[in-house]
Amino acid sequence: MNAPPAGAPPARARLIIGIVASALLVLSSAAHSILGAMQMEAEFAKAGVPDDLALGLRAGWQFGGAAMLVFGLIGLDAFVGRLRGRAVPLRPVLLTAVMYLLFGAWALAMSGFDPFFSVFVVPGVLLLAAAWPRAGDDAPSAG
Repeated sequence: MNAPPAGAPPARARLIIGIVASALLVLSSAAHSILGAMQMEAEFAKAGVPDDLALGLRAGWQFGGAAMLVFGLIGLDAFVGRLRGRAVPLRPVLLTAVMYLLFGAWALAMSGFDPFFSVFVVPGVLLLAAAWPRAGDDAPSAG
């Protein structure tokens, strides 16, 4: 069996990083759907946004929060499963990581590099580090 690359975190540490990052997604989905929605509603009222436009924006916002929750749950299932020795694929988590990084980079660029949008980049980097395939990843257990 090939050894992991020099400087790579041990398999168990990578799984723990993945669990933490996935839990961040779950927690951020709640913050997005509850606190973010409350802030958005206040802005709608202040700006006098028409009801039909507010409904469309509200629906998209809540869908985003639900998607964040599902991404986090997929990650938790994958990393906890691997920690327990199950052969769980990490490709869905890797796709989530790439999407979070791409969206975060786009949001940073579009906002003039508002640091708030690191809320997408940080979990993306953590998920990428935890899910990136490495030598010896054929065995799901953390050793």
